[in-house]
Amino acid sequence: MTVAAGLGYALVALGPAFSLFAGVVARKPFLVLTLLTSTLFWLISLIILSGIWRVFLPIRSGAWWPYAILILTSVAFQEGIRLVFWRLYKKMEEMLDSFADRISKPRLCLTDKMLISLAGGLGHGVAHAVFFCLSLLTPAFGRATFYVEKCSRMPFFLVSAIISLGFLVIHTFSMIIAFNGYDERKRSDQVFVPVVHLIASVMTLINLAPGGCVIGTPLLCVMGAVTLQYCWQMLIC
Repeated sequence: MTVAAGLGYALVALGPAFSLFAGVVARKPFLVLTLLTSTLFWLISLIILSGIWRVFLPIRSGAWWPYAILILTSVAFQEGIRLVFWRLYKKMEEMLDSFADRISKPRLCLTDKMLISLAGGLGHGVAHAVFFCLSLLTPAFGRATFYVEKCSRMPFFLVSAIISLGFLVIHTFSMIIAFNGYDERKRSDQVFVPVVHLIASVMTLINLAPGGCVIGTPLLCVMGAVTLQYCWQMLIC
């Protein structure tokens, strides 16, 4: 039963990622390469962040403002990395278009660009899930579950899996929105992505309150739904 629970938590966190990978990304080797590059790119950025903040640990018990500063700096750093990733993508796009011209093949169309941004966002989401969820799931395959004092109504592993799912959706579709905003210089799209990222990250602080996970975890899923809806409206307009 515990093996089933561990697999269930992993599928909650990464099930949609597996579906997107099998249904969309895996069909084109270039998208697979983009996903792997993005995953490695974001894992390195998260490792750098964790190395910087390791100097300030442990955080004094009962204080919430160090977590707020950590979240603010982390979101700012990752959004800066997103912009760097987009600039690298634009250079790659120019090389691909130039190569297509040389061999008399069509250039990248809008659909291709959207799929590339989807693969890049999926890589970001997978990196987040691996870093913050899968690395914690090993005890979930044991003989019992685990609860924390401030969240006695939901298993710790379930909370972690749902949070990873929320950020997976946010990161995946935020990349599409951000790439479109950068390409078309749409300020609304450029602002939406970091704002949603920051709000979703701040919502995780609700889990520090007694019973806060019952409120904060569903709110994070709502932010994922908002991001998905915004991306959908952007694409059909």
